[in-house]
Amino acid sequence: MPAEQATRFPPDWIDQIWADIQAVRNQAPLVHNITNFVVMNISANALLAAGASPVMAHAPEEVADMVKIAGALVVNIGTLEPAWINSMATAMRTAQALGKPIVLDPVGAGATPYRNHALSALLAAAAPQVIRGNGSEIMALAGSTIATKGVDSSTASAEALAVGQEMARRYSNVICISGAIDYVMEARVNGRLARLANGDPMMTRMTGTGCSASALIGAFCAVQRDYFRATVAAMCLTAVAGEIAAQQVRQEGLGVGSFQARWLDQLETLTEGALRRTLRGEIVTS
Repeated sequence: MPAEQATRFPPDWIDQIWADIQAVRNQAPLVHNITNFVVMNISANALLAAGASPVMAHAPEEVADMVKIAGALVVNIGTLEPAWINSMATAMRTAQALGKPIVLDPVGAGATPYRNHALSALLAAAAPQVIRGNGSEIMALAGSTIATKGVDSSTASAEALAVGQEMARRYSNVICISGAIDYVMEARVNGRLARLANGDPMMTRMTGTGCSASALIGAFCAVQRDYFRATVAAMCLTAVAGEIAAQQVRQEGLGVGSFQARWLDQLETLTEGALRRTLRGEIVTS
């Protein structure tokens, strides 16, 4: 990026994040998820806890009709088969024609040629407004040759930053790279970049936190059409809730099973004061 001006989250950005959290709670947007079998339950519960309304529908006979009544479409390629790929492409084309936001989660990108071919087909079908993945997935999606560990990242989020910025320019969209530090970037409005430093390692020991973050991005995009801002807000809620939940279970000597319940609790009950006390990160503009 050119010379940058970096600031800690200014008060107006925290105000906006909280306003978007409240908008999801108040408007209860319907989020259409075509997602994988492993995370359907936790993603649906995360959306419900945040105040949104989830629907999981992948039958080719109904995906177009479901997109028509939804506020956003979330496509997650975690468990693939040809019929699902066709449904995803149909739903994405329908959403694009209707001006509905599309969030793509390229789970396991780079793991197999089949997965990579599926992603190429989906990107050719319609352009997503947001792509969220870990460092390895984003680099693989951009065409880098990189070893992956199934659906787990072998690359730190910072290592994929330059690739993510190039992808944001290529697709004119928002790219979110999740990891110990989460990065959200887009190229259209002064090359905005957010570095988000919340979360906890316990979040990596429960399946579905990343996929649920993608689902939550869909909910926020349904109520906030500045998709960079919506993605930042969703990732802040996800990570702040996880950090507070992890602190609670450690204090009580509990483990990851209790963490899942506490994380859902925090998605539902997080207060403005807790957000302001906990939130760490910065917004960078070129």
